Amino acid sequence: MTAAYDVVVAGGGPAGTAAALALAAGGRSVLLAHAPGGPAALGEALPAAARMLLHDLGVAATVPGAGHLPCYGNRSAWGSDVLGSVDSINDPYGPGWHLDRALFDRRMREAAAVAGVDVRAATVRPGTRHPDGTRTVSLRGPHPPGGVRCRWLVDATGRRAAIATTHGARRLVGDRLVALHLTLGPADAADGTTLVEAAPDGWWYSALLPDRRLLLAFFTDADLPGARLDGETFRLRLAATGPTAARAAPHGRLPAPTRAPAHSARLDRVHGDGWTAAGDAAVAFDPLSSQGILTALHTGRAAGLAVHAHLDGDPHALTRYGADLAGIAAAYRRNHAAYYGLEQRWPDHPFWQRRHADPGRV
Repeated sequence: MTAAYDVVVAGGGPAGTAAALALAAGGRSVLLAHAPGGPAALGEALPAAARMLLHDLGVAATVPGAGHLPCYGNRSAWGSDVLGSVDSINDPYGPGWHLDRALFDRRMREAAAVAGVDVRAATVRPGTRHPDGTRTVSLRGPHPPGGVRCRWLVDATGRRAAIATTHGARRLVGDRLVALHLTLGPADAADGTTLVEAAPDGWWYSALLPDRRLLLAFFTDADLPGARLDGETFRLRLAATGPTAARAAPHGRLPAPTRAPAHSARLDRVHGDGWTAAGDAAVAFDPLSSQGILTALHTGRAAGLAVHAHLDGDPHALTRYGADLAGIAAAYRRNHAAYYGLEQRWPDHPFWQRRHADPGRV
């Protein structure tokens, strides 16, 4: 007999687990499928404001938990060579976290399982829609393939938006930003801040990981010379920086960087016949915003609440959810334009010309 659920959530990152937790809290039967394998999630800073969201999701007692580093503030060389800082002592929520992303995601899934969610390592493939409104969904993973039935799908598959695009939604891409990133060896470092430094053709980000390794990333546009996966060019660009090069020096030799997408994007619609998108699948932001995981948790929870209300008969729940995401995207565009507008040292360089002429188009 085919197992049946109210909702299948595709994607086991912060957005997917937040959606699953919200649905389970409403009494829904939920299957959360997280794709096995794939590239490891990068370390990331989680703002202290996430404490409220984690509390609302019912997981604040265990997530993030031990194994992460406190983030005591943000430093930036932006708009000038002078290094400015924002200290967490001024944050009413206290310090944030430098996350071990794999640990954070795993604890979120464990919390979902405790809440009654059926958590499986599998990839979701939407199947036949039935006259009663349910659909068959195939699950592919390390275990023998199988199928389940559900009333609704939540797409939390990240920038691929694998469910939504299968159902005709279009990805609207706002820029060509990519990240060239690498992890340097551990050092006796005690700097618990994030560091951002603007450069002629992009900007640099660095932060300690919980094991005292250093995450280092250069953000530029995919069509610019700085986006080439050339280790020597990367080293030369790093050497031309100020505080970023000084921070990286104690961590030893640079390995070759890896490239990953970091562009702004959104779906032209975030819900349709039997599906709703959340997290990066719905709207993905430039990492300069430092809102990636926070937005994923918020939109995941909001998507879960909206789907729950829709299945309860509320005809406007999904429309309100779409309006909520449109408001988030509008605020992002304003903040994106304002922050990039603060950097005016290289007005003739393509990277900055593009952001000053047409900022935050997502």
